[in-house]
Amino acid sequence: MASDMNDYFNKKKNEEQKNTGGGNNNFPKPPKMDFSMNPQKSALLWGIGGFIVLLLLTKPFVIITEGERGILSTNGRYEEQSLLPGLHFMVPLVQQIYVVDTKVHIINYTAKAESVATAGDGILLKPAITILDKRGLPVSIDITVQYRMNAQVASKTVSNWGFNWEDKVIDPVARDVVRNVVGQYEAESLPTMRNAIATQIETDIRKAIEHGKNSPATLEAVQLREITLPQKVKEQIERVQVAKQEVERAQQEVERAKQEAIKKETEAQAQANANHLISESISPNLLKMEQIKMQGKFNDALRENKDATLFLTPAGMTPNLWLDGKSDAKKISASGK
Repeated sequence: MASDMNDYFNKKKNEEQKNTGGGNNNFPKPPKMDFSMNPQKSALLWGIGGFIVLLLLTKPFVIITEGERGILSTNGRYEEQSLLPGLHFMVPLVQQIYVVDTKVHIINYTAKAESVATAGDGILLKPAITILDKRGLPVSIDITVQYRMNAQVASKTVSNWGFNWEDKVIDPVARDVVRNVVGQYEAESLPTMRNAIATQIETDIRKAIEHGKNSPATLEAVQLREITLPQKVKEQIERVQVAKQEVERAQQEVERAKQEAIKKETEAQAQANANHLISESISPNLLKMEQIKMQGKFNDALRENKDATLFLTPAGMTPNLWLDGKSDAKKISASGK
């Protein structure tokens, strides 16, 4: 009985295996994977991976763009020759490349800057330069200094002055020059001497910065933007200006009256000259001729006027007296009618 049951289940199992594709159906078995690796290959792969990670972490190259220079430091010592724009490699942990900006930088000295601050890329804001004029009155000067780092000696500049070299070279020179130049004038004369002062400031700053062969910077330009005077000095200048304008106005009135008088005198002189020419042109012969002509006209009138009783021609007079006998009235005629 037990053997019959075993045969039944075995037969049933074989049928199920055939229906499900199980059993030995002549399909090849997949090969077994061997995950074991050669120790030498494994070490090589680990070495390559570690080198790539080290490159990413240390970044042994620097790209320098236009308007920049690179300073190569080997074990803390700066190389004298600066690096030009391009791709540069270095030895990690031994060398370091510092990138410095050689484009134009600007320092604005302005009363609006309460403290030293950065206004933008390459632009610094510093407090206005406060000085004393020739009489000791406080004056505030706003200027703009444009400069650029000398790329030829960038490494030496950083070595001598550090990366904040502008605060040790440009700023002290600008303040010292402005104090020396403006301090020679009185506050009242500063506005009128503005152009001369601006020229002198730029000349002296340029001379001080570019004086040596290895000058750390080249000066592009200096602009004198504003001169702020004490309030009392401003009021005094305004009063002087008002008085000056009044004097100029009075001078203009005097000049206008003088020109008018000259004009009238010229006209009078011209009239006198004309009268003189007329008087000189009337000679005795001309008068006698005119008298003869007039006498002829009166003679013609006498022939037409039958009632005339008397006709007189005063001596030396061109006009004639015509006396009409019909009336007691005397008519004086200069036309002969």
